[in-house]
This record gives sequence, structure tokens and C-alpha cells, in this order.
Amino acid sequence: MFISLPHTSVELKYNGGMHIQNNVSLKDFSTMRLGGLAHALTTVTNVDELREAVAWADEQKLPILVLGGGSNVIFSDGYAGLVIVNAIPGFEVLGETTVRIGAGENWDNAVKHAVDLGLHGIEYLSAIPGTAGATPVQNVGAYGAQISDVFKELQAFDLQTHQLVTLTKTDCGFTYRHSIFKSPKNRRYIITSITLELNKKSPTPPFYASLQRYLDEHNITNYTPQAIRDAVVAIRAIKLPDPSKIANTGSFFKNPIVPAKHAAELLAKHPTMPHWDAPDNCKKLAAGWLIEQAGLKSYHAHGMATYEHHALVLVNESAKNYADLAAFRQEITDTVHKRFGVTLEQEPELL
Repeated sequence: MFISLPHTSVELKYNGGMHIQNNVSLKDFSTMRLGGLAHALTTVTNVDELREAVAWADEQKLPILVLGGGSNVIFSDGYAGLVIVNAIPGFEVLGETTVRIGAGENWDNAVKHAVDLGLHGIEYLSAIPGTAGATPVQNVGAYGAQISDVFKELQAFDLQTHQLVTLTKTDCGFTYRHSIFKSPKNRRYIITSITLELNKKSPTPPFYASLQRYLDEHNITNYTPQAIRDAVVAIRAIKLPDPSKIANTGSFFKNPIVPAKHAAELLAKHPTMPHWDAPDNCKKLAAGWLIEQAGLKSYHAHGMATYEHHALVLVNESAKNYADLAAFRQEITDTVHKRFGVTLEQEPELL
């Protein structure tokens, strides 16, 4: 079990075996360190506790919000309902290459465990903060890989039927950094575990450009899951700030996908612009490159800043509320759009 953020409350009360905290600051449950007060909050470590928490919220006629590690959410204000911190642990090997991971398990610990077992498929997603249950929500991805590549199924608590259900990859509706779980309205499922289908093959090139560059610079040619994990961890340590030390939610903007014609027009002016093929005759661009080329790397305003080593990361230096972040985000999106005609979209979920 892993909870990366401290718990604070003004008032404590108990309901049966469930421990409920009242008037809890949500900034303590988001790695961006912004947010108002939650009316009530509880932590669950198994399905029975989850059932009890949901039943209590139903009795109180309160809405429910589920959190993991808080590394990919932005709070616009407080929450007038019950916040459930999902801390359901577990890592189980179901077959030679199939693993089931509890939704509250620390994601990077799960990646390490898989790599230690000689399993390939999620080493590219090393050092991503948060919990395993959050990975399908955002269809988390990095270095050319995403969780849907290895996803088999998940178990979830259905808030409509109050039953545990199994959802397949198709059921989850995965697209780029999106799934059915990300909808801000009509949230139906609380993920309790995910099942991944990995393999024992070695990773094979071509690798993502920055990853390949690191491998080449360090003369790494034996492409094992461990070698790739070590490289990814090293790269991320340089480019991305530790959220436990510097308030941030990692990559703040999605890499934009634009029509191929638009990309060609930009490439005519900026031949070195990073770009990749995308479905439907489109190209994916690098949001960080666009922000940096717009002159916004190490930019400071409204108590916020773009990280000095990676313009795609927004860090909270002294911002006190969501309005500060919103103003800073708007300056960046407006500047990039004016320069390139590309609209950046926020990656962390706004709650």
C-alpha cells in the first residue's frame, strides 16, 4: 500500500469501521498543491471498505470523488461531497506473463516488480508518479508506449449497480490520453484493480528519439527491460521535477495532434520541429517544443513557472489558488496559438 501525500483534517469522526475526515484541504492530495476543502474524506484499502464508503455517501446524499496519488488532477475549488482515496494494494502474477495490480498500488513500484520478474511492456512507463488505478483513466503513456498497449481488463465497482464488474480493453474506450473514466460527468466506475498482459521478449528498436539518444550516448546495446527502465528513470530525473519536492503534475499539456497539412506548413518554417505520424492523416507535435520556441521556457508569472529543464511542466512556486494557475495556463496557450496556430490542451484532469 502506498499513499504519497499527507492527510490533514479539521475534524475527525467515525462511522462504524470507517474513518472519515471532515473539512480536509485538497491541496494536500494534489501534487500541484492547490485546492479548497473537501466536505468529507476517507481512505479505503479493500473492496469492503469501498462498499462501506459508497453506502455512507449514499445515505448522506453526497456525491463521490475518487483519488489516487493526486499526480494528474487539478482542483478548481473544494468538493462538497465525499472524497475516497483509493489505496487498494496488491501485485499478483496470474500466469507466466499476466499480472493483476491493485488500484492503489504505487505505479512505479509495480513497474519495478514487473521488470524484476523479467517482464517487458511497462518499463517505458517507469518513474511516472501516482497509482496503478489511475493509469487507465488517462491512458498514461511515455516514450512511445501507453498503458492500453498491454491492458487486458480491469475490475471496478459500478456505482449504478453497486456490483463489481470486469471491463475489457474495448469497454474502456481508450484513445490518446483518454478513456471512459475521464469524463467529468456521470462517473460510474471506481477502479479496484487492473490486469496487464506483458511478455518475456526483449524490447526492440526503434525507440523514442530521446530514449534512443540516451542509449547511444551511454553505449547501451543490450536492450533488456531493466536497461530500458534504468534509462527512462535517468532521463525523467533530469527532465522532470520530483513532485514531493517541487509542486507539479508532470507534463501539463497533451502533445497536440494537427492535420498533416498544418504540420507541413509549420515544418516549412521550422524544419527541426519534432513530429510523429498520427491516425486520420494527422501529425502529433511536441507541446514542450512549441512552448519553448514560443519563448516560454523558465517563464514565471502568477506564482507559477514553466520548469527550467522541461517547458512542458508547470510548477507551483507560490500560487495560492486555481485562478493563478488558470491565468498562467491561458498565457501559455494564447502565446503558442498566436505563434503556431496550435491549441494546447491540458493533460491533468480538472476537478
